Amino acid sequence: MDSFDESIGFATAQTHRMMFRAFTSYLKSFDITPEQWTVIKRLYTYGDLTQKQLVTASEKDKATLTRIIDLLERKTFIKKTQNDEDKRSHYICLTKHGIQLYKTVQPGTEQFYKDLVEEISTTDLAVYVDTLKKLQQACRYYID
Repeated sequence: MDSFDESIGFATAQTHRMMFRAFTSYLKSFDITPEQWTVIKRLYTYGDLTQKQLVTASEKDKATLTRIIDLLERKTFIKKTQNDEDKRSHYICLTKHGIQLYKTVQPGTEQFYKDLVEEISTTDLAVYVDTLKKLQQACRYYID
């Protein structure tokens, strides 16, 4: 091992980029991006959310999420409804079209990730996931 920053940081980033590109290619036939899929999946999982709640659930910044919401709204996958408790905010809701998209795409995404790890033993995969969680926890120390 030459250095930790090259062995851990670079390998992790490179793996993430490759997985992201592969997942982007998979989603291309559905005319959505991984970022858009994240929002659709969170709305399907949690139900209608305010934009502030969706920022937290999707781990996107407000500006990025605003762009994603605008795109998904133009594609008729989501709609905004008035928040009766706070007239300044809206709920972001999946439309019937968005629910149908989720139900069409979800099984394939599960298979996509199963295919990626099919050559990795369950033990190795468990160790990998555990190690990633430990690295995430260690990173929290450095994040303000």
